[in-house]
Amino acid sequence: MKVRYELKHVCKQTNARYGLLHTPHGVIETPVFMPVGTQATVKTLDVDEISAVSDGLILGNTYHLWLQPGAGIVEAHGGIRGFMQWDQALLTDSGGYQVFSLSDMRKITEEGVAFKHHKSGERLFLSPEKSIKIQEQLGADIAMSFDECPPFDADYAYMKNSVERTLRWAKRGLDVHRKADQSLFGIVQGGPFKDLRQHSLKETLKMNFDGIAIGGLSVGESKAEMYEVLDAIKDDLPEHLPHYLMGVGTPDDLLEAVVRRIDMFDCVNPTRLARHGSAYTKYGKIAIKAARFAQDMEALDPNCDCKVCKTYTRSYLRHLFKAEETLGARLVSYHNLYFLKTLMRNVREAIQEDRLGDFKTAFFKDFYDK
Repeated sequence: MKVRYELKHVCKQTNARYGLLHTPHGVIETPVFMPVGTQATVKTLDVDEISAVSDGLILGNTYHLWLQPGAGIVEAHGGIRGFMQWDQALLTDSGGYQVFSLSDMRKITEEGVAFKHHKSGERLFLSPEKSIKIQEQLGADIAMSFDECPPFDADYAYMKNSVERTLRWAKRGLDVHRKADQSLFGIVQGGPFKDLRQHSLKETLKMNFDGIAIGGLSVGESKAEMYEVLDAIKDDLPEHLPHYLMGVGTPDDLLEAVVRRIDMFDCVNPTRLARHGSAYTKYGKIAIKAARFAQDMEALDPNCDCKVCKTYTRSYLRHLFKAEETLGARLVSYHNLYFLKTLMRNVREAIQEDRLGDFKTAFFKDFYDK
C-alpha cells in the first residue's frame, strides 16, 4: 500500500486544508506535527509515551541510523518499527540535511557528497541511490528524496545549480526505489528565490512523487522570508498530494504554514527546549528553572490535561532541573509534544468549522501578548 492523501475540507476563512493521510500503518489526520525520533527514539520517551504525545506518525533519521548502529542492524529487526517497537506510521528523512549541517570537509559532485563523520572523522560518501537503499532498509512508510540543502544566503548562481542538481538526484533516487509499500516524496529547494522555488516545484511534480516536501527553510532565515517562500508556491501545490514543510515546528510557524496549505511538519524544537527547562504553555514559553517557580504549586500549564500537568507542580519540576535529575527533561519533553499535539488537533477542528483565522488570532493573543 502506498501513502495516499484524501482532502476532506478547505477552511473558508483561510484556505487551510484538513485531510487524511492513508498509510500502511494507520490513517493520520492532517495537518499533523511529527515528533522527531532521530536515533529510533524520541529523546527520553518510551513508545507508549510517544504514542500518547503524537498522532501516530513520527520521523526517523537516515544519516544517524546509517552511522549508528548501521542500516543492516536496523533492517535485521524489521526496520525502525521493529527496532524501537513502534507499530504506527513512520517517515524517514534522506540524510541530506545532516550531511550539510553536521559534517565537515564536504565535497559535492554529481555522484553525491563525500564528507567526514561529524564525530569520528571517518570519510564517508552518500549518493541518491545509497540514501534510498538505506531508507528501504529502515522500512519507513514514507522515504524522502536525497537533496542538497544549501545555505539560505547562497547566491543566485549557486542556488540555481543546486536546484538543478537536486532535481537530477531526485530522478536517480526515484529510478532505484523498489520498496512497494514505501512512498517517496520529492523535495522543493531554491532558497529565497521565488522563481527557483517555482521551477523546483514544477519539475519535481513532473516526476510523480507520492508527496511534496519543502526543504531549505528554518535554516537561519527570518520568519518573514520563510513565509514569503511559502506564499510563492502555495497556489501551485497540488490538491491530491500531501504537502510537508521540513524541520519547522514552533507554534507560530505551524499556524502560519497551515494557512499556506501545509499538511505535515517535524521539528526537534519541543524536546530540545525541554532539555533546557523551557516549556510551552497557553500563555507562552516559561523557563521552569527560574527562581520564581521554587514554591509555585500550580501545574506547568493549568490549561493542559496531559499527565504531567495533572500530576506535578512547577515547584517539583524546577527541583528536578536544579537537581540535574533526567526525569525533569522527560516530563517537560512529554508536555511540550502533547502541547503541539493538542494545538494541531484544535487547528484541525477549526479548519473543519471554517474558523481557523479566528482561532489563529486568539491563539497568538494568548501565546505572545503577555
